[in-house]
Amino acid sequence: MARVFVTGSTAGIGREIARQLLEAGHEVVGHARSPERADQVRAVLPGLADVVVGDLSSLTQTRAVAEAAVATGPFDAVVHNAGVGGGSPEKMITADGLERIHQINTVAPYLLTALMPRPRRLVFTTSGLQANGYAEPDEIEWPWDGMQAYADSKLQDLMIALAVARLWPDVVANAVDPGWIRTRLGGPNATDDVAAGADTQVWLATSDDPDALVSGRFLKRRTELEPNPQALDVELQDRLLARLAEETGTPLPR
Repeated sequence: MARVFVTGSTAGIGREIARQLLEAGHEVVGHARSPERADQVRAVLPGLADVVVGDLSSLTQTRAVAEAAVATGPFDAVVHNAGVGGGSPEKMITADGLERIHQINTVAPYLLTALMPRPRRLVFTTSGLQANGYAEPDEIEWPWDGMQAYADSKLQDLMIALAVARLWPDVVANAVDPGWIRTRLGGPNATDDVAAGADTQVWLATSDDPDALVSGRFLKRRTELEPNPQALDVELQDRLLARLAEETGTPLPR
């Protein structure tokens, strides 16, 4: 039995990841943005060991999520699933002075990774749209585009996963494209079902299959894919980590 922490586990892919883990007999700690959402997921998944509450658009609350999760006990795996889409017609800046999509999708999983004790496995949920992302979007002048910001954030998630795999050889770190999933984020026209979208994350978090124990990959449906070439650039990875360390005040432990 593995002990797994899943962020963004109140709905969609995250809840399905938690459900599949519980069904397989693993111990799961969930995460919700608010107490109300926590109560809702407890009702749907009563087998959860605990649900940690915190809004990942806040650095203070993200730190509190890390502290509360750690207080429940050590984890074998952490699945960074929480995220927001790119549908915002206007650029939104959080109380921390960061663009909201960037803070929730990229800064939060980085900060949680930097703050929590290293699990044996880390899984980052990215997207096929990483192919359209830019590693350093602030270097480009353009009007606000929410979908571009989303693509950038998902490329950066992939870069964090690959950087962690390189810097932490004792941790199996990978990134997953779940596909275009029929969830609130994916919309009703999406072509893939939520169970398929969660399967690879569950496999990476818990399986003894030798293929699940290979670190530093970008996968979909348990199959390795070729990532955006920027994701493989070690210099770009290190510059992203330096930027995130500056934004959070917390460097990634080496």
